[in-house]
Amino acid sequence: MSAEVRDADTVKVTTADAEAELGRLIADVRFHATERQKAILIYLAEKQIAGCDDSTKAYAIAIDVLGRPSGFDPSTDPIVRIEMSRLRSAVSNYYEAFGVEGDVVIGLPKGRYVADFNRVFLPAEVGDLERGEEIAAEEPELTSGSSPAHGFRMSARAALFAIAGAIVAAGAGATLYGRQPVFTQQPVVAISIQAADDDLRGEASQTRDLLLTALTRFQTLTVSASAPPPPSSRLGVYRVEMKYYSDGDERMVWWQVLDGRAQDVLRSGIERVEADGRTPVAARAELVAILARRFAATRGVINNIELHETSSASLGNACVLRAEYLVDEGGSGDMAQMADCLGRTIAADPLDTDAMATLSRLLLAPAGAATDPAIMRRAIALANRAVSLAPLSDRAQMALMAAHFFSERTEAAIGAGNRALALNPNNPEVSAKLALVLYFSGFWEAGSSLAQDAGRSVDSMPRDAQLVLALDAYRSNDWSEASLLAEQINFGDDLVRAIRAASLGELGSDQAKGRLADLRASSPGFESDLFRKLEARGVKPSITASLEAGLTKAGASFTSRGVAVAD
Repeated sequence: MSAEVRDADTVKVTTADAEAELGRLIADVRFHATERQKAILIYLAEKQIAGCDDSTKAYAIAIDVLGRPSGFDPSTDPIVRIEMSRLRSAVSNYYEAFGVEGDVVIGLPKGRYVADFNRVFLPAEVGDLERGEEIAAEEPELTSGSSPAHGFRMSARAALFAIAGAIVAAGAGATLYGRQPVFTQQPVVAISIQAADDDLRGEASQTRDLLLTALTRFQTLTVSASAPPPPSSRLGVYRVEMKYYSDGDERMVWWQVLDGRAQDVLRSGIERVEADGRTPVAARAELVAILARRFAATRGVINNIELHETSSASLGNACVLRAEYLVDEGGSGDMAQMADCLGRTIAADPLDTDAMATLSRLLLAPAGAATDPAIMRRAIALANRAVSLAPLSDRAQMALMAAHFFSERTEAAIGAGNRALALNPNNPEVSAKLALVLYFSGFWEAGSSLAQDAGRSVDSMPRDAQLVLALDAYRSNDWSEASLLAEQINFGDDLVRAIRAASLGELGSDQAKGRLADLRASSPGFESDLFRKLEARGVKPSITASLEAGLTKAGASFTSRGVAVAD
């Protein structure tokens, strides 16, 4: 039935429908908003349902919801604006990822503190749009000054593209002055899955829903359940098409990543898991974890494409990705240039918590003079602000973990790392970095176990996980395994080079002297400050002492606590 012949009564949002959608959204575990943000949403929605059409004041939200004192001044305390911005993102991301389950959608228009309830008609209009038919011009536009009891009206075209348009608008609003570098946004990804046969439709649908939730936890992508938004020079747009198979106890997904504009196939592959006596639910959960890592991890397929397709001068998300790679490589690169890129990104968008968290970690990278008090204070401030603005961000929690660890607050560091892991258990970077903190803190088994988890189902094991496994093999006197694992770490710093030389020294290998020469070349006089350098990284003295023993066998000369003696 075309839009123009609908009776006007059918486009009203009743109080019951509004309350039902509000309750459903708040209760949905896939809706990633903090309790404080949910309280704001409920507060605004109840005002609208009660017929209060005026925009609520920031002061009222601060006093009634956030518990601020009566002297609260919104001009000096931006907490309401910040929480509303995060709430809008959470609501937008939810509907973009999971669509509208009924026919009512909640909107939070920018510039006002109100909650709108809009009636959305999808079945007929989607078909019309797919056939290229125009929706009648007489379809009434959304009326924003009415309560649900008075009814809301919006066009089907607006309903279908409101969220996508908001994403594009956000990219357009990030324009820098003049001809400065492009400010890039996170890539937008549309997800679809088909069953290989009719009997698997239910499993395929459940796998898709689980995958959408897992992808949104990464917060590295803007996930869409349907078509991506219109092309934008500042947004990478992709489609991920999958087919779900089952063969006995094996569950398998064939996938391909397509360019959302040209529809060219960029990557493809097959992921499979064996049930091995587990339930189909458990097997699907493992499959989803593999797919989520494949698509959304920092070194996953889509971010890898983004990294190589964007200009090295770009700000925003491209800068964050480049900096994360640099941090994972141990800070071996132009750190000053990357710090400048992240700083300019934050200046352009003071609420970019990804840039804050990444800059904090960059400052604390081994080559970044983490022991400098001024640098340490800045890194801690950036991490704290990132967490305060985005408490559900695993990136922010990882930054706080590093800041606490280098401040010798081990318990707080482990707490932040566990929060990051709870927020996104599928992120190999979280597992790897928490593994390193645990291992350096003396929790050998926990650190080693997490490092092994980080290495599962990824093309490239995170460097920190490789380092933990190499150290664990060395600590266990498995010198051959330690040497092999250390050689596989592509980005060698002093600690990695020390493991290589010490392992060969313990084995009595003729190659030990060559590896010791590599260490001396990269760090002249290392024997005089090995303990100091490793202590600054948080390495336990027992680990350093064991490395010293192997290095001595390789030909190094130490006195007590790493003071060198003449050869």
